[in-house]
Amino acid sequence: MDETSTQQAPEPVGHARVVYLGPVAPHWEVQSEYGEPEVIDAFRDRVLARLVLLPPHDPQFRRNRERVIRDAERENLELDWDLGFPEETEQSEAAD
Repeated sequence: MDETSTQQAPEPVGHARVVYLGPVAPHWEVQSEYGEPEVIDAFRDRVLARLVLLPPHDPQFRRNRERVIRDAERENLELDWDLGFPEETEQSEAAD
């Protein structure tokens, strides 16, 4: 049996929720429910640098969102998004 298939993912070291505040800058806020403040603050700084001038309908947002997701995975952070509207994947699942 493959050793990697029996290993479980480690517990997240923290949580971050990226919230869209609306069309007037600042557009984004990063909230956290748990985790070391130093880790969360460093992650928040990187997220805000990537999203600072991007509303969710901007084409660059999708690329930068993927970067934020990969960053959270590297840091082992649980990540949620609150864009203020249902996302495309949720809409397509609801249609089924």
